[in-house]
Amino acid sequence: MSTFKNADGKKILLKMVKAIQDNKAYLGEVDGLIGDGDHGMNMNKGFSVFESRFADKEFSFTEGLEELGMILLNEIGGSMGPIYGTILMEMAEAGEDLEEISLADFGNMLSAGLTGLCGIVDAKVGDKTLVDALSPAADVIRSSAAEGKDYREALPAMKKAAEAGRDSTKDMVAKFGRSSRLGERSRGVLDAGATSCSIILTAMADGIEEVIA
Repeated sequence: MSTFKNADGKKILLKMVKAIQDNKAYLGEVDGLIGDGDHGMNMNKGFSVFESRFADKEFSFTEGLEELGMILLNEIGGSMGPIYGTILMEMAEAGEDLEEISLADFGNMLSAGLTGLCGIVDAKVGDKTLVDALSPAADVIRSSAAEGKDYREALPAMKKAAEAGRDSTKDMVAKFGRSSRLGERSRGVLDAGATSCSIILTAMADGIEEVIA
C-alpha cells in the first residue's frame, strides 16, 4: 500500500503555491462575476507570503499546512482567509504525529479540514461554496481507502470529484457571502471558493503523486 513521508511535504506545498499563483487572474475573473473580484489577489498574496518565508526552509507536509493556514487566517483579507486557514490547520493537526501518511490518513486529514470548516460556516453540499468541491474529494479518498485502493488509483478520482463539485456550483444559487444577495442572478456562474479549492486539491494530489513510495 503506497504512502508518503510527512517529511517530504515541501514539494507538495510548493506545488499548491504555484497553482494559486498561476491562477490568480482566473480566480479574480470568476469572483468578479458575482463577488468582490479580490479572491485571486487575496489567495495569491497569502500563498506567496508563505513561499517567501519558507521556500528556503525544510518543513513537513503538516508543518507546511499549519504555517500556510496561519498566514491565510491572519494575514489576508476577505472571508476566504479564515476559511482556508481553518481547513489547512485542522488538516495539519489531524496528521501532525504521522511519519508516513497512508491514504486512510490523508482521508482523515481532509475530513478534519471539512469538519473544521463546518464548525465556522454552516455550509453544506449544494450551497454553492467550496464545500461542493472539498466534500466529494474527501469522500472519494475515504471510500478508496476503505476499498483497499492506493494513492495511484485514488488521487485521479479525487481530482475528478473536486472538478465535478466545482462545476456543479454553476447551476446553484448562492447561499453565503456577497453573491447570496443576488439570489437567482447568482446562478450560471462558478463559485470562486469551489474553483480555488479544486485548484488546490489538484495541486496537492499532483504533489503527492510525486512523493509516494
